[in-house]
Parts: sequence; structure tokens; C-alpha cells
Amino acid sequence: MINFNGNIVGQNDNLLTQNRAFLYGDGVFETLKIVNNKILFLEDHYFRLMASMRVVRMEIPMNFTMEYLEEQILSLINYNSLSDSARARITVYRNDGGYYLPQNNTISFLIHATALDNKAYEVNENQYEVDLYKDFYVTKQLLSSIKTTNKIINITGSIYANENGLDNCILLNDSKNVVEALQGNLFMLLGNKLITPPVSEGCLNGVMRKQILALAKKLTDIEVMEEPISPFDLQKADELFLTNVIKGIQPITKYRKKEFTTKISGILTQRLNESIT
Repeated sequence: MINFNGNIVGQNDNLLTQNRAFLYGDGVFETLKIVNNKILFLEDHYFRLMASMRVVRMEIPMNFTMEYLEEQILSLINYNSLSDSARARITVYRNDGGYYLPQNNTISFLIHATALDNKAYEVNENQYEVDLYKDFYVTKQLLSSIKTTNKIINITGSIYANENGLDNCILLNDSKNVVEALQGNLFMLLGNKLITPPVSEGCLNGVMRKQILALAKKLTDIEVMEEPISPFDLQKADELFLTNVIKGIQPITKYRKKEFTTKISGILTQRLNESIT
């Protein structure tokens, strides 16, 4: 028997009792965008998920192919009549058993999905203000670059942003350099240089980050660089924006007293839409 919210109930009545993702954060996940019954950037998501599972030493089933993953996601999307435009999340977690040391490395997965309003990526030019979040820091290590179910820094940072009237916060690593935002990778335009922190700084190895890097390198008047960014660099920037698979590009319009343009955000969003049609 267990105590759940003040009630004594059977242990088998609550699925979380032994769930390792709940108890220990022993899980990894991917968030995907589906448009017209097609998973955008499926190959990138699949290989990042496989890499994440290997990093945390999960056993990858033989049938867990890209085709199988696609089939499982789209079957749910179509069952729920969400094929027009949707957001899906697949969470892979190690099966029940053990404490810090698992009894085995086999896995289960959970997929859920919700509708999205827009198919195409759009640039939201409404005010979007950010500041630094300095209560906790991201460590420069491999685990920081994958999507695990332990996102407590992002949660506490989101609460901080909400309490302070901010739209987002920028995270720092243990060297006090800029890493990323709470919900996406960070890009900075400084003159003709488009800069984003390298994965070695502790940022997420983002799928949309990869797309934007590739598209930006095709712009003849922009030099694309992956190098550390200090908080002082942000106030010298001409433009700042965030990237993730669901929103695409989110321009930052204000950081502290500095306001920014959104020109490169618009250009790259147009190129992004052209690349997926």
C-alpha cells in the first residue's frame, strides 16, 4: 500500500510508484512538429534520440527504427485527427526496477500530441523581453547537450521569468558564459557575424539550431560562427533570437535597456519555410 495525496491506496493503483522517469529523471525525450501528416526534420530527431539513449546507456530495441518511430507518432496523430499541424512529444524511459542502479536497461516509451495553430513558421515581432537567470548554472558536459527529463533549471527559470514580467531567460554555464534560453538555442548578430554558442559550452544540440546554422551559411553577407558569448556581448548585439522546432525563430526585442531589430530573423524564417515546403 502507498499514501497518495493523503489516501492509502494499492501500490498498483498509481503508475508513478516505480516509474524511473518520475523517481529519478531517468528518461530522454524529443519534441517534434508535424505538418500535413509529415514529421519535420525526422532524421535529425531520430538520430539525436538514439544518441541520447546511448549516452545514458539505455538498451535500444531492435525494432526501434526511424520508420517504426514515424509510424508510432503518425498513428497517434491520425487517430486524434491532428495531421494538419501538431506538436508531439516522445518520452523514452528506463523500465521499472532498482534504485540509482537499474535492474535492467530496457525501455518503454510514451507519445502524446496536441494541435498547433499554424503550419508555417512565423516571426513574432511583438515585444519579447529577456534577462539573465543566475540562480543556477548549466554545466559544460555532454549531459547538458541532450534532452533528459530532468529540466529543473528550466522550470525554476521559467518561474523566475514569470515573476519578473519577462518572456524568457538566458541561461549561463559554469564559466559564466551565455549558453541558451529556457526554451531554445540562442543566436546573436554582431555586425555581419551570426554567432551561437558551441555545444561544448553546454547548450542543447538543437534540431532547429542545426537547420538555422545551415541556412545562415548560405547567406552571402553573413559570417556564421560557433563561439562562446559573454553576457557583455549581448548588449553590443544588433539582433538576438531564439530557435526551437515548434516556434522556429523567436526574435528577442529587448534585453535590459537594449532593444533589437528583427531583420535577420525574418530572412531566416522565410528561408526556413522555403526549405520545408
